[in-house]
Amino acid sequence: MAWKTLDDMDLAGKRVLTRVDINVPLENGQVTDATRITRIVPTITDILAKGGTPILLAHFGRPKGKPNPEMSLKLVQPALEDALGRSVTFMERPSRADIDALPADAVVLVENTRFSPMEEANDPKMAEFLASLGDVFCNDAFSAAHRAHASTTGVAHLLPSCAGRLMEAELRALEAALSNPQRPVVAVVGGAKVSTKLDLLSNLVEKVDILVIGGGMANTFLAAQGVDVGKSLCEHDLADTARAIAEKAATTGCEVLLPRDVVVAREFKAGAASETVKAEDCPADAMILDAGPDSVAHICQAFDRAKTLIWNGPLGAFEIPPFDAATNAAAAYAAGLSRSGKLISVAGGGDTVAALNKADASESFTYISTAGGAFLEWMEGKTLPGVAALG
Repeated sequence: MAWKTLDDMDLAGKRVLTRVDINVPLENGQVTDATRITRIVPTITDILAKGGTPILLAHFGRPKGKPNPEMSLKLVQPALEDALGRSVTFMERPSRADIDALPADAVVLVENTRFSPMEEANDPKMAEFLASLGDVFCNDAFSAAHRAHASTTGVAHLLPSCAGRLMEAELRALEAALSNPQRPVVAVVGGAKVSTKLDLLSNLVEKVDILVIGGGMANTFLAAQGVDVGKSLCEHDLADTARAIAEKAATTGCEVLLPRDVVVAREFKAGAASETVKAEDCPADAMILDAGPDSVAHICQAFDRAKTLIWNGPLGAFEIPPFDAATNAAAAYAAGLSRSGKLISVAGGGDTVAALNKADASESFTYISTAGGAFLEWMEGKTLPGVAALG
C-alpha cells in the first residue's frame, strides 16, 4: 500500500503531531531500557531539521482510562531529554494556544493518551481535539499500529499524515520479509502455545518455503503425530488443529521442520540434570525443554538454503540454562549469515528480542522489530488500522 514518509511532507512552521511508543520499563522511577526512546530520535530530529515542532503523543502502561501518577509520561521525560540532548516541554493539559506560544524548535510531550477512556474507544471527539493541536500527523509507533485508537487512527483521518522514520523502517523491513521477499523464505516460530499463534501458522504456511516450529508449540505438533511427549508442556486438545496446519503446509509446498532430537529433564530449573534423546524417545516422566544439536544442525541447513528469515519466538525454555542452547546456536548461525550478506533476517516479538539479545545475535540481524502484537498481526496477514489510516 502507498503511504507517505517525512520526505513527502512540508513541515516548515508546522506543528507535527507525532505518535510515538515510549512505553518503557521503569524501576524506582528510572528507565531501565531506553531502546524505544532512542529509536524515535531520528524522527524527532528530522522534524526539527525540516522546521517543524514535534508534539509527542504516547501511551504509558495500562491506566484504564483514568489518570494515574505512576503512569505519567512525566516520569519518562528525563530519559527522553537525555536521548535528544535537549529540553522537552511537558504538557498535562495541552492547548493549541500554549503550543503556538512555544519557540519553533521546541519539543512537546503530551500526557499519557490513555488517561482518557476516549483514547482506546477511538472517540471522534478526542481525535478532533488531538488534531486541533497540530497541522500534520506523523505516526512513528508501529508497535501500536494494530490498535484503532484516537491517537493512532482517529487523528490520521483528520490531518495530512505520514509515517515516521521508525514506522517507515518497520514497514520496509516487513514488506521485504513477507510481502515481496527474496526466496527461499524460512520462518522460525517458537513459544509456549500453539493456541496463541494459530492465525500466524496458518498464514505462514501459505507464504514461506520452510517453517521451523520450536518451543512448547513443537510438542503439540509432535504429539499430533503420535509421539509421546511425557510431561512436556503440550496442548493435546489442539492435535487436530496441528494436523490441519501440517496438511495445509503439504498442499502449499511448505516444508515443516520439527525437532529431531530433544533435551529433556525431570525438573524445570537452572542447571537441572538433562539428557538429549530422539524426539520419539522422550521418557514418560520427563519434559522436553529444548531442541537438541541434531535439530539445530537441521535448522542451520535450512538457513543456508534461505535468502530471507523471519523469526518469532525461542526454540526452547531460553530463560534458563542449559535450555537456551538451541536458540543461542541457531540465532548465532543466522547472525553470521546476515553479517556476510547471505541472509535477510527480520525478527520481532517480546520473547524473541530477549532471546536474540541473550544470544548476542540482535546486532547482526538485518532488522529487529520493537513491536510485539503489531509484528504478530502483520505476520498473520491482518490489516493494521494504524498503517491503513496512513494510506
